[in-house]
Amino acid sequence: MIKTLIKLAIVVLLANAIWRAGSAYLSYYKFQDAVTDVAIKSRDKTDEELRTKVMALSMEYDEPIAAEDVTIRREDKHVLIEGSYTKPVAIFPWYDYQWTFSLKADSASGATFRRELPNP
Repeated sequence: MIKTLIKLAIVVLLANAIWRAGSAYLSYYKFQDAVTDVAIKSRDKTDEELRTKVMALSMEYDEPIAAEDVTIRREDKHVLIEGSYTKPVAIFPWYDYQWTFSLKADSASGATFRRELPNP
């Protein structure tokens, strides 16, 4: 009986850890996608307007990135938004894992490219 309870407790702890890590990554993925949309649609905006939009998105997706950690570069016709931040993820009830996320968005990543296949 006690072995079964211990096994059940381990399964519950692992399921909780997987759920928390998965939720943190899904939130990051949605944030990354939203920032990429901002980069694609905002080529005519100033850097400060872009930074303000990124910060609004970080609050919306509950991602703790600071404004000074967001860098915006322009290369040719590309808008590049980069940054990194550390987010505590409660993997176990008594342990918060400090997970570092890297933000990288390019206005060209939304473009679709078609590759021509050679004729046989």
